[in-house]
Amino acid sequence: MSKPRKILVTSALPYANGSIHLGHMVEHIQTDVWVRFQKLRGNECHYCCADDTHGTPVMLAAQKQGIAPEDMIAKVREEHLADFTGFHIGYDNYYSTHSPENKQFSKDIYRALKANGKIESRVIEQLFDPEKQMFLPDRFVKGECPKCHAQDQYGDNCEVCGTTYSPTELINPYSAVSGAKPELRESEHFFFKLGECADFLKAWTSGNNPHDGKPHLQPEALNKMKEWLGEGEETTLSDWDISRDAPYFGFEIPDAPGKYFYVWLDAPVGYMASFKNLCDRIGIDFDEYFKADSQTEMYHFIGKDILYFHALFWPAMLHFSGHRTPTGVYAHGFLTVDGQKMSKSRGTFITAKSYLEQGLNPEWMRYYIAAKLNSKIEDIDLNLQDFISRVNSDLVGKYVNIAARASGFLAKRFEGRLKDVSGSALLAKLAAESDTIAEQYENREYARALRNIMALADAVNEYVDANKPWELAKQEGQDERLHEVCSELINAFTMLTAYLAPVLPQTAANAARFLNLDAITWANTRETLGEHAINKYEHLMQRVEQKQVDDLIEANKQSIAAAAVPVEDSKYEKVAEQASFDDFMKIDMRVAKVLNCEAVEGSTKLLKFDLDFGFEKRIIFSGIAASYPNPAELNGRMVIAVANFAPRKMAKFGVSEGMILSAELPDGSSRILSPDEGAEPGYKVC
Repeated sequence: MSKPRKILVTSALPYANGSIHLGHMVEHIQTDVWVRFQKLRGNECHYCCADDTHGTPVMLAAQKQGIAPEDMIAKVREEHLADFTGFHIGYDNYYSTHSPENKQFSKDIYRALKANGKIESRVIEQLFDPEKQMFLPDRFVKGECPKCHAQDQYGDNCEVCGTTYSPTELINPYSAVSGAKPELRESEHFFFKLGECADFLKAWTSGNNPHDGKPHLQPEALNKMKEWLGEGEETTLSDWDISRDAPYFGFEIPDAPGKYFYVWLDAPVGYMASFKNLCDRIGIDFDEYFKADSQTEMYHFIGKDILYFHALFWPAMLHFSGHRTPTGVYAHGFLTVDGQKMSKSRGTFITAKSYLEQGLNPEWMRYYIAAKLNSKIEDIDLNLQDFISRVNSDLVGKYVNIAARASGFLAKRFEGRLKDVSGSALLAKLAAESDTIAEQYENREYARALRNIMALADAVNEYVDANKPWELAKQEGQDERLHEVCSELINAFTMLTAYLAPVLPQTAANAARFLNLDAITWANTRETLGEHAINKYEHLMQRVEQKQVDDLIEANKQSIAAAAVPVEDSKYEKVAEQASFDDFMKIDMRVAKVLNCEAVEGSTKLLKFDLDFGFEKRIIFSGIAASYPNPAELNGRMVIAVANFAPRKMAKFGVSEGMILSAELPDGSSRILSPDEGAEPGYKVC
């Protein structure tokens, strides 16, 4: 038998300024399933997480509540952990980034980077709120777009015309915190020289982990890295501002009074801190996991929106401070509900707390989400009708009923004792899939694993229908055959339970009590129980009822006014405001024909489109060059473009007279949207 692996696993840290919803739960379920599988296989696997607690949004939220930030984050952490625990997320340690361990590690890493020549101080200009006496992050400044003159735009980009800019370029800027007119002031900031790490990052992102030779990153993530890192010796990486000015809730930078670590520096360090806290409690050698030449494994499960931080900043911070780098970074997509973005007004912005309070079994959602997940960076959809039918069909109809149909005969006729059925062809078929399903779990191909498991459940139910134990029980001289059939079914149920245990941990624990086993392990996928006594069967799972789902949606409905999330509720300091129907009607979208498309000399991002709108010809620049390395393939194609955007001067390249609509794919690439066949240039899109 191979030596057990030593593995550290993390999920991205939830921000301590909002409730846990099903979108968060996708990631934590994905991680938990993988961790439980590793433990079932006998590996030494530690699952650590924490609340991400620092930053301006937390500071301002605490001020609004009239409490200290420390008190607010303690309360939020308790609520978060209750939600995750309710969904059977089995952390070995759930900690906080506002901890002595994290403070020490953040300072140590900063000092090591500084000693390695990777920290530089610069004087920069920032907008300052004279009423709040604080420098304003980009997303806390609003004003008029300097390009299209749209009102109430954020300080980093316009959500009407898409232009990016500095907050100092806004016309008539104001503080989103106090409403005051900000002042331009100078401040010393500290930068991590990420551009100098490009060669290392190009090697690391395209490299393989030493454990099994698999890539550090998924193919879609690697493609995004190549875009960000540039080709050859060229790099597009900018140095990273890792400091913020007081007042700020966080850790003060060593030897720099009034300067604080930006939240994104100490957030990933929180993985180390949470693990160190666990190590000190239960006696694990921390250095074995984080020394530069560590032979252990470390995996991060994250959302695709924070790939930049985990696949570039974090490995560079670790490497140049003398620590090991991640074995793998696994990103997933977002969650939609019934094919649409989660909505508070429709009741589909479902919080974990409301799901639990409405009495829905958390393992229903664990199963449904797992059945949608694979190793790719793809969004998944929670279709509520499909949720009901799939859970009822798979878990109740196919899986749980196997035990229910066989246990009664064993209790009444054979005192709950099983017959040794080790030679069963049915059980051999189930056992033969053990390695295949294990490999699918290992590779995070949960959807494929669960399809295989349900195919095995179908085979077991076909066996039930073919042998009809209820009829055998009525026939004289068929007791031995009845005993054999029911014993095979209980053994099959045990094997299926072992296969499903990473996804359904509570059901597996309840099944173990019924089966009179100390615990379910992966060995149960191969071994039969022999002449073994089982306990009285108690129902393991109820069906999902339509009313339960209807009540859940109703419980999560909020008014349109309540649905607007305050800007400080996001760690990213970025929440789009709602647009009215009248706002939407201002946009004039038209079908246009591509007369010619070509790369723009001197730019790695832009393509130049010569378009025929039917009523006139225009030139539009679009930053999608990485997605169309052969732009000539777009010639003659119909596209959809916004025709009434104000013209924008594109640096030295010319004027862009509109915007071409495209969709961002999970891998970060873009695809141009096209109308159906028959559309002609100039047609209005509505």
